[in-house]
Amino acid sequence: MTQSSLIAARTPQQGAALDGAALVGRLLIAAIFLISGVGKITAPAGTIAYIASAGLPFPPLAYSVAVAVEVLGSLALIAGWHTRKAAAVMALFTLAAAFGFHAHFGDQNQFIHFFKNVAMTGGLLQVVAFGAGRFSLDGWRG
Repeated sequence: MTQSSLIAARTPQQGAALDGAALVGRLLIAAIFLISGVGKITAPAGTIAYIASAGLPFPPLAYSVAVAVEVLGSLALIAGWHTRKAAAVMALFTLAAAFGFHAHFGDQNQFIHFFKNVAMTGGLLQVVAFGAGRFSLDGWRG
C-alpha cells in the first residue's frame, strides 16, 4: 500500500488521533529550539564566545544562523508552516551542532548531548517524512 492509500483508509478517529499526535510532537520538539534560541538572543556575547571556543569559523555569523534556525524554525514547526522544509533545515543544523559542540566522546556528558542531538535529528526527519498533519497551516492548505 502507498502512503496516500494508507491515509485514505484511516477512520476519522484514527486520522484525528494521528494528526493530534503530529501536533503534540511538533510542539514538543519545537520547545527545546525556541527556548535555546531565545536564550541565545538574551546572551549574544556569551553565545558568540562559546561558538568561538569550539573553534567554529565566523562566530558572529554562526550565532545569527543559530538564532534564525532555532527561533524561526521552531515557530514554523509550531504553526505547521512549510513544516517539512523547516524540519529538514533544523535536522541538518542539529546534526552539525552535535559534531561541532558535542563530539568529545570521552566526556560522558558530551556523549549524552551528542546522542540527544542525534535523537532530535531523528524526530525532525520523521516530520520531514510524514509532514505536519492536518492540524497545521500546511494541512489547512491541503
